[in-house]
Amino acid sequence: MGDPAVTGPVRTPSVRPDLRGWDAPWAGLRVAVTGLGLSGFAAADTLAELGAKVVVVDAGTSQERHRDAETLRIVGVHEVRLGAEHTESVPDVDGEAPEIIVTSPGWRPDSPLMCDAAARDVPVWSEVELAWRLGARPGARRPDWLTITGTNGKSTTVRMLEAMLLADGRRAIACGNVGVPVLDAIRDPEGYDLLAVELSSFQLHYTELLDPLASAVLNITRDHVDWHGGMDAYTAAKARIFENTRAACVYNVDEPITEQMVADADVQEGCRAIGFTLGMPSVSMLGLAEDVLVDRAFLAERRSRALELGELADFGPIAPRHVVANTLAAAALARAADVDPSAIREAIRGFSAADHTIQPVAKSDDVLWVNDSKATNPHAAEASLRSFSDVVWIAGGLPKGVEYDDLVARVAPRLRHVVLIGTDSSQLRASLARHAPDVPVVGAAVREDEALRQPDAADTGVLNGPDGPAAMRAAVAEAARVVRPHQTVLMAPAAASMDQFGSYRARGEAFVAAVAELMEQP
Repeated sequence: MGDPAVTGPVRTPSVRPDLRGWDAPWAGLRVAVTGLGLSGFAAADTLAELGAKVVVVDAGTSQERHRDAETLRIVGVHEVRLGAEHTESVPDVDGEAPEIIVTSPGWRPDSPLMCDAAARDVPVWSEVELAWRLGARPGARRPDWLTITGTNGKSTTVRMLEAMLLADGRRAIACGNVGVPVLDAIRDPEGYDLLAVELSSFQLHYTELLDPLASAVLNITRDHVDWHGGMDAYTAAKARIFENTRAACVYNVDEPITEQMVADADVQEGCRAIGFTLGMPSVSMLGLAEDVLVDRAFLAERRSRALELGELADFGPIAPRHVVANTLAAAALARAADVDPSAIREAIRGFSAADHTIQPVAKSDDVLWVNDSKATNPHAAEASLRSFSDVVWIAGGLPKGVEYDDLVARVAPRLRHVVLIGTDSSQLRASLARHAPDVPVVGAAVREDEALRQPDAADTGVLNGPDGPAAMRAAVAEAARVVRPHQTVLMAPAAASMDQFGSYRARGEAFVAAVAELMEQP
């Protein structure tokens, strides 16, 4: 389709180029798999089926880990070693060093085992790299990949993309970091036309090279710098998604760093740079023409006209700006795969965001209560806060080394009251004092009887006993005390959950339960 194109030489994998396809020489290959979560289990299971000699190591010793280990032994995994003592160095396989390590996303590059692997020059792959090399089962169709990364919005975008593909009659599935391991998807006996693949920076760090039909970076902001060792390394990991793309590299017009990633990428001949924007799109972009989502990229007459993909009204009563932006990114990937505009509109109308993502949970006395527990960093929280103009904000948690000054300075005019949760929210409190000094801030004080209350079924996933749910009940009670009609109580923590909860889901469930309890009070 012409302009603008991305040019550059295509890089080829530097490690074991012979290991591509189901019939490659996997049999007898010595492989160590680190981690026994969803992706690690899928990797070990797949490699055992291929005839490789597999040793799995995992620090966990729970009953669930032991059950998974026994299952893997039954299907032919050579050995499973559970316990932290097995994760300090590269495990041997049949008395020799492994030829390949396939790692789960959570294993940091500076962990002892990964440092040992680097020192011994043992290549480390993600399960995504393994899946790309395998492609598909013999006799099954090999799918095209549509890949998505970004600091925020990946899961919603990949699910929206899946909905667009299905609405167009394609056999497709959302996979990767979204829940279903890519290895499980490519082992489907029939195969898929397309995979909508969510990729985290962790997975990309350990991935050599893919060949996606189209790829997208939604946004980039400071996150996971502790894992990567710095912002530059984090950004470089995200940028890997554009490498070797065949048809379209999709970038965020409003975040120039993503366009620079495209400019720096080595892609296949004919690949195009496609922008998405919440403003009026130029040629080779998707964007908004007033309240209409339009495509000026994937049509021959793009210099003089645009294709209508939907309207803001199709999103329902709430159309948050970042959700619209992510939908345009998904639409760009779908259009790169020749999805019809009518299917995109059908998907938008039928789509509902995942729980814990700007999730309205109650409305009473003209007060809207919204759960966005998945807003685990300042960028995500800002996107959520910008969806509302009059906010009582419940925030705080484990900050992961991020700064809050910019966030608070930008959203201060929207804040009416802030209720802090988390075991230590001093950093956020200090930013509020500097940049929103007129906004009242209070901690979620837990009464003694609440602190002694035992966790119930709703508290599943809480790490520190009842403290997390008790703090959330206190935060909801405080928010109810200060909120006024026509305001929104928004729980968008801008921090991770692990100081008080097992996951952002557990934190969101605690908020939903606390609001429900409040609504039941006379």
